[in-house]
Amino acid sequence: MTSSVELSIGGMTCASCANRIERKLNRLDGVTATVNYATEKARVDYADGVVPEDLVAAVEKAGYTAALPAPPAGTASEEAAPEDDPDAGLRQRLLVSAVLSLPVVLLGMVPALQFEYWQWASLTLAAPVVAWGGWPFHRAAWTNLRHGSATMDTLVSLGTLAALGWSLYALFLGTAGEPGMTHPFSFAVSRTDGAGDVYLEAAAGVTTFLLAGRYAEARAKRRAGSALRALLEMGARDVSVLRGGAEQRVPVDALGVGDLFVVRPGERVATDGEVVEGSSAVDASMLTGEPVPVEVGPGDAVVGATVNAGGRLVVRATRVGADTQLAQMARLVEEAQHGKAQVQRLADRVSAVFVPVVLALALATLGFWLGTGAGLAGAFPAAVAVLIIACPCALGLATPTALMVGTGRGAQLGILVRGPEVLESTRRVDTVVLDKTGTVTTGRMSLVDVAAADGEDDAGVLRRAGALEDASEHPIAAAVATAARERLGALPAVTGFANEAGLGVRGTVEGTAVVVGRPALVGALPPELAAAVQRADAAGRTAVAVGWDGAVRGVLVVADTVKQTSATAVRQFRDLGLRPVLLTGDSSAAARAVAAEVGIDDVVAEVLPQDKVDAVRRLQAEGRTVAMVGDGVNDAAALAQADLGLAMGTGTDVAIQASDLTLVRGDLRAAADAVRLARRTLAVIKGNLFWAFAYNVAAIPLAMAGLLNPMIAGAAMALSSVFVVTNSLRLRRFAPLPGNATSAVPG
Repeated sequence: MTSSVELSIGGMTCASCANRIERKLNRLDGVTATVNYATEKARVDYADGVVPEDLVAAVEKAGYTAALPAPPAGTASEEAAPEDDPDAGLRQRLLVSAVLSLPVVLLGMVPALQFEYWQWASLTLAAPVVAWGGWPFHRAAWTNLRHGSATMDTLVSLGTLAALGWSLYALFLGTAGEPGMTHPFSFAVSRTDGAGDVYLEAAAGVTTFLLAGRYAEARAKRRAGSALRALLEMGARDVSVLRGGAEQRVPVDALGVGDLFVVRPGERVATDGEVVEGSSAVDASMLTGEPVPVEVGPGDAVVGATVNAGGRLVVRATRVGADTQLAQMARLVEEAQHGKAQVQRLADRVSAVFVPVVLALALATLGFWLGTGAGLAGAFPAAVAVLIIACPCALGLATPTALMVGTGRGAQLGILVRGPEVLESTRRVDTVVLDKTGTVTTGRMSLVDVAAADGEDDAGVLRRAGALEDASEHPIAAAVATAARERLGALPAVTGFANEAGLGVRGTVEGTAVVVGRPALVGALPPELAAAVQRADAAGRTAVAVGWDGAVRGVLVVADTVKQTSATAVRQFRDLGLRPVLLTGDSSAAARAVAAEVGIDDVVAEVLPQDKVDAVRRLQAEGRTVAMVGDGVNDAAALAQADLGLAMGTGTDVAIQASDLTLVRGDLRAAADAVRLARRTLAVIKGNLFWAFAYNVAAIPLAMAGLLNPMIAGAAMALSSVFVVTNSLRLRRFAPLPGNATSAVPG
């Protein structure tokens, strides 16, 4: 027999940390574990004989922290205590380091500001930045060292500590501490023992730049977990249970399988169950994504967190807690996010090669100069110079500046980019999966056709039907009433309004008894109206019959209409080399009608949230890199599973939080621009990284030869940083595709 537990993991700095913890746990007998870097959780299945404390100990032995889940609160209706800001500590380090580093950088780079004891003031300000501000990098570097690996943290820790160490040597044992010492602008390449050189501005500046990048990444990572919290918060907190013939309000956690509970109009269904009394229309869009409510009656199944849009229901609970469809959707989102969390940062992958090479070159430099008889005083500065010159000053700017400019430009165009790991997926994307409702279509029911019987006119049919439907709250009724008011103006009053559950409505309009609803309620259809209903059914649309005086007078056709910009967006996807696929929970007929209208050949219809995830996985199994565009709760798991998730900003918070890119407006054309912007930003980041490392590689031979002049190093660092910033600023000129400018956010 196996049990499972979810551990909260702390101390991870990159995806390789998650892999390391996962391997450590899986080495234990009877243990199967998966670790999610994005949500900082480990789900562990363990056999009898293993206790959860053993799992915590294994994680801690690997150099990280782990905590068992807290015991549940007394009731679900109790308000949870406000969560502490997990990024507060990192933000404090960043702000303090920035305040201390700015004068250090100015003093080190501008000789005119160097007063008599400026170097000692710089040391006073820079030492806390390197030691305390850079502590997350030093701790991560030590953890990586213990496991024989190297990341960007290793490079930063080595470089900043070497720069601080050299500066301490020069100040206390060399000539750099003498009054009046300056760093003049001298570009002569000459041998130096390093006794008069300080690199405090490099150590403090690099630490602060990288803290800024780490803080931005931490905020993005925390948002990845908020999709799960938002999804679970959709459920009801308490419920009216029938006990002893009387209603009793209890927390939803107290609900058990077999209990009868009441759902009033406008309330959420507390848990999955079966209707035993009453009939109503239930808004199941969070599950199906479709705007048409589902008519339910005794014997029909209902899903927790869906909304009762009509009458009073009595429901028997069939699944509760972790077994409900809502909980299963949350697990789908988490599992899909885990798969994407394995993407490593570009800088980490480069550092894994670069750091060992730099260390080897530093040791080789030390050995060479000792072998030539230069002595420790000549050999040690040259070896440390290699470490200092390898310290990635421009590297600290490479990703944050490109992201800052790229995301700022994206925001102007209505595109919000989550983080650098998102961008790595965009260059490989070759398939774009589009949700139908709310993405390709408006997500709202609209009147698309009026067919009047012989001898009747369209306006008369619509006028009476619109007046009657105006008294109903059903979405189809709202579509008819809205269209009638827009086309005909004010509508007449209705008396004697009655709702025929699951069939339609009836009432008196201007002295005439009018019926609107399913043909079975209204009466037999004449041939011309029967043909109109058949055409509507073939196109996946909804037909509503209208009758009075004992005869059917017309048919109204209602449908979710395609957005005007969707066909253009599909063409733009094809121009980018992307294969469009329509994915929907709607009927096959409706899906194919929409696909034909916008120019999509591949259609997957009548699918539930789990099936949407499976459809994305099938495409990925075929070797395709998939982008998914959606807007609903039912799309969240598929958005997280896709290599690149794009959420419509007009959609639900759950979908937005599970996605990688958010399109602020509901214009599908922005998705094509989002892919282009992400690809362009990634190209700039890679260019920045190349030049940042190229500077290091070019300057290392000077350091190895003992010819490293501090002003040459400082000027090269400054020029490298200026180049990186300038290169990133080119993203401000990114423009949407012709005709797409109207989808941008002004300003």
